[in-house]
Amino acid sequence: MLTIDPAKWNQTPDDLRIASIQNPHPRSRERYSALDALTQQEPGATEIARRVNRHPQTVIRWVHRYNEQGSKGLAFEQTGGPAPLFARRSSRPLMG
Repeated sequence: MLTIDPAKWNQTPDDLRIASIQNPHPRSRERYSALDALTQQEPGATEIARRVNRHPQTVIRWVHRYNEQGSKGLAFEQTGGPAPLFARRSSRPLMG
């Protein structure tokens, strides 16, 4: 059975719920939300994955990462792909 161990990281299920609402990155919020649902005696990882439109193995991976690394295991990190279309630019005016 897939279990989440927030006590290992001095957290409670309520901390996971708060992070699912307050985390600044939407992908991290999604991960916390899935873990929160699993702590609430909801259906297993397969059903949670269906609800969040992810593969079940992805949700299982989130659980394992959290159990191994704590909150830093759920933090979103850009690992590749194209650069954003409109990257932040200098605040200097274009013409001058």
